[in-house]
Amino acid sequence: MGKALIIGAGGVGQVVAHKCVQNPDVFEEILIASRTKSKCDQLKKELDGGKTKVHTAKVDADKTEEVIDLINSFKPDIVINVALPYQDLTIMDACLATKTDYVDTANYEPPDIPKFEYKWQWAYKEKFEKAGITALLGSGFDPGVTGVFTAYAQKHYFDEIHYIDILDANAGDHGYPFATNFNPEINIREITAPGSYWEKGKWIETKPLEIKRTYNFPEIGDMDIYLLHHEEIESLAKNIKNVKRIRFWMTFSKKYLTHLQVLQNVGMTSIEPIEFEGKLIQPLQFLKAVLPDPASLGPRTKGKTNIGCIFQGIKDGKERQYYVYNVCNHQECYKEVGAQAVSYTAGVPAMIGAMMVLTGKWKKPGVFNVEEFDPDPFMAALNKNGLPWQESFSPEILD
Repeated sequence: MGKALIIGAGGVGQVVAHKCVQNPDVFEEILIASRTKSKCDQLKKELDGGKTKVHTAKVDADKTEEVIDLINSFKPDIVINVALPYQDLTIMDACLATKTDYVDTANYEPPDIPKFEYKWQWAYKEKFEKAGITALLGSGFDPGVTGVFTAYAQKHYFDEIHYIDILDANAGDHGYPFATNFNPEINIREITAPGSYWEKGKWIETKPLEIKRTYNFPEIGDMDIYLLHHEEIESLAKNIKNVKRIRFWMTFSKKYLTHLQVLQNVGMTSIEPIEFEGKLIQPLQFLKAVLPDPASLGPRTKGKTNIGCIFQGIKDGKERQYYVYNVCNHQECYKEVGAQAVSYTAGVPAMIGAMMVLTGKWKKPGVFNVEEFDPDPFMAALNKNGLPWQESFSPEILD
């Protein structure tokens, strides 16, 4: 049994906290901390009464010293970072200073540069090794489970994986004309950035949303998918030997893309500060403030998500295809933990990643991505904790 500090009390943090409490044999105590303590206190009211002790605190994760003080006062065995990606490095610095294990769900992204990659966090590898602590990067769904799926495919079904297509489909309907299912600022920065994929040892860059396909998803049906840059491509290209191409695809409705185009045309997705009534404001941050909070979408979102990976490669000298995926129902997630499926699919793997480290299954000094560990215990934990996976050996293949 151990103690976990959860930094972040949005939709994903809510799921992480619920899932920790559902596993009291691993999580004896949790401390939920956020800049807005009232969110943490509300969560505590929902969670109190179980075997896991729940505490709350206020913290500004932009300030390393505040995080250090909080860690020193609570003395957790692990920090689960589900705050903004901008805060990854300050929290990692605090974990180094206190020699505390670390887990996050998304890689670091500088606030002033729409560029997300692992180089900043990978640079901490030697420091974490010397401190004797583990940093587990990207333990959400994508990145996260998609990396575990890849390691599982490599271990059990392939001698060599040559092609990987990661598909993220959300067929949920929240009823709003326009809203994002996770942090609006991060979501819109990701979508409006240039796309890219890995092929033959190098990055191929595309214009934003330039490449489109249609895919027939199990339990969802035909949906338009668009090629995006995504951080797990970088780590998989590094860790999966002999891979020839890796692509990431995500679904967007025509209504969503029409609204996004209008917002881009009037400058509302810009991260460049502008002056308004004598103050500097960032248009995208202002837009975030007026859009619905993703954590509020749970009760009104209906439908399903389908996230998975299609692999092509060689086994025993023969070509093989393999598709492994999870289907998640928005309303079933809401009934269980009060959050919609996008938060659920990110929060459950964050808890499982922390569980893997706490129980010693994924425990070694350094900085690691999920595909660098044995996938089997994580895959088993997915089935036990609400994200059961399915597989096919004759999937539809993308051109």
